Amino acid sequence: MRYFVLALAGFVCAGAFVARAADNTPVPENPQIIEEIVAKVNGEIVTKGDLVRAERDLDADLHHQGLSGADYEKAYEQDKSDILRNKIDQALLVQKGKDLDINVDSDLSKYLAELQKNSGIADPDKFHEYVREQTHMPYEDFVQQAKDGIVTQRVIRQEVGSRIVVKHEDIEKYYNEHKSEFVRKEQVFLSEILVSTNGKNATSMAAALAKAKALAARAKNGERFADLAKDNSDAVTAQAGGELGGWSQGQLAKKIEDAVWNQPRGFVTDPIPLDNGYLILKVDDHQKAGQATLDEVSNEIMEKLFTPKMQPAVREYLTKLRTQAFLEIKPGYVDSGAAPGIDTTWVATAQLKPETVTKEEVANQKRHKRLLGVLPVPGTTATSSSKSAK
Repeated sequence: MRYFVLALAGFVCAGAFVARAADNTPVPENPQIIEEIVAKVNGEIVTKGDLVRAERDLDADLHHQGLSGADYEKAYEQDKSDILRNKIDQALLVQKGKDLDINVDSDLSKYLAELQKNSGIADPDKFHEYVREQTHMPYEDFVQQAKDGIVTQRVIRQEVGSRIVVKHEDIEKYYNEHKSEFVRKEQVFLSEILVSTNGKNATSMAAALAKAKALAARAKNGERFADLAKDNSDAVTAQAGGELGGWSQGQLAKKIEDAVWNQPRGFVTDPIPLDNGYLILKVDDHQKAGQATLDEVSNEIMEKLFTPKMQPAVREYLTKLRTQAFLEIKPGYVDSGAAPGIDTTWVATAQLKPETVTKEEVANQKRHKRLLGVLPVPGTTATSSSKSAK
C-alpha cells in the first residue's frame, strides 16, 4: 500500500488539478476528488481507495476458500469490519519498524528473486509486467507492499513474539493431560525430487537419468534436499521443497515403500524409475506406532501453547502503539481496534484558523516595544556613563 505524507489535507486531487495550481491557472470550483482520506496515522494516511481494494481482496480470498451463501456473507461482514483496523495496524507497525531501524532489504531482495524464479521470467521488464497483471497494481506499489509486510512480521516477532515464554512445566502438564492426542500410527515422512522423462527421446532420457543420479549423489553428500528440489524437481511439490508428508504402510506403491520403509531418518534413495521420470526420495522421519514421548512432541505442544498467547499479545501491543500515536478517524468510519479513552476525533482543515489581529492591536504592540526601550528592567539600575553613552 502506498502512503502519502500530507499535513492538513482532506483529499488528494487529480494530477491535472495540482499542475494548474502550480502555474496559477484558475482552478475549477468543483475539482474532481480521486481519493478521500479516512484516517491519519502519525504522518501517514489511509484512504477510501485503500479500503475498497482491501474489500476486493477479501472477496477474492473468501471465494478462493470456496465460501458461498450464508457462510460467505457471515465471513465477509465479520472481516470487513476489521479492514480499517488492519490498515492502521500495518501503518503503526511499519512506522515502528523505522523507529527500530529494522532493515529488510536483503529479505525483500530474496523474496522478489524467488518470486521471479518461480514465474520462469528472466527478463526484468517482462517480470514487472507479469506482477502488474497478477496483482492489478503498479510494480512499485507491489514491492512497497511486500516490504511493509516483511517489516510488520519482523516487528511482531521482535517486539511481541520474543517476549512470550512457554515454560517447560506447561509443556509437560499439557502432555500428561492430553496423552491420547499423541498416540501415533506408524508413518514414514518423505520428500521428493522428480526428473521428468515425459516426451523425451532415448538421448534425452539418458540425460535425465544422469541428472537424477547426480542429484541423488549431491543429496547424499549433504546438500540441502529442499534446495535441490526447488531448483531441479519437475514435481508439483518443488516449491515446497519436495515435501510429501506422512504415509502409512500400504499407501505407497510397493517398490517405493520397499525403498524407504525400513530406512533411517535422512536416508536418500537412488533414482527410482517411474513411467514419467526418475524419482529420488528422502526419509524426513519415520514415526513408530504407539505413544509418542514428550521429547518427540515438545515442539508441537509448544506451538499449541504459543499460538493462543500470541494473538492477544499482538493486540495489546497494537493498542499501546495507538496510545502513543497521532490518530484521527473520519466520521462514519470505525477503528475496531481503538484504544480505550484515546480521542481520535477528526479535525477538518477548515477548523484550523490562523490567529488574526486588528490594526489597533498592531499599533499598541509597536507602542509597547518603544516603551520597553526606555523603561528599566526590574532588578537593574538605570544609570548611564560616558562608556554607555558611547
